[in-house]
Amino acid sequence: MACNNKAELITLTEREYAKLQKLLAPLDQAAASLGEDGVSIKDVIGHRAHWIDLFLGWYKNGKAGKEVFFPAEGYKWNDLKRYNADLRMKQSDLSWAAVNALLQSRHDKLVQFLSEHSDADLFGDPMQGANNNWTPGRWAEAAGASHYRSAAKFIRKVLRSQGSGFFNLACNGTKRCNRLCCV
Repeated sequence: MACNNKAELITLTEREYAKLQKLLAPLDQAAASLGEDGVSIKDVIGHRAHWIDLFLGWYKNGKAGKEVFFPAEGYKWNDLKRYNADLRMKQSDLSWAAVNALLQSRHDKLVQFLSEHSDADLFGDPMQGANNNWTPGRWAEAAGASHYRSAAKFIRKVLRSQGSGFFNLACNGTKRCNRLCCV
């Protein structure tokens, strides 16, 4: 269920980010290059950082009365595969350390944005320029916490499929053991 206020949103964003960081911490460049269907863990993390920038740009442009391009200029929502492939190419030269630093930087910007806005700013009205009923808070949740959660799911799936030593595959998945497989 989507958050309904600033405090919930900040708490959820920080919690999902902490879970993602716990998964990322033991990964090196080689592990970050693992993936599926041509998409690596590094690609997914770079993508998550980029989409926070997109959200912040949409918000800024909407508030300024400028045209807002969803998801980006020259792309429509049905072009997401092409957009994401183009993004992977743009970020292909980034190191694993650079991608992690980018994610940290964008996460910090997102939390700062949330902290500086009121409940009314975040959840009062639809985001200007978005042409839908989503509030800025809902867009922020999609760009932050929801994206962190899906990235963590992707990483666990990739590492399990590789037979990686990062996971105790005998875990019963109760989410109580606090190992990476249960994060």
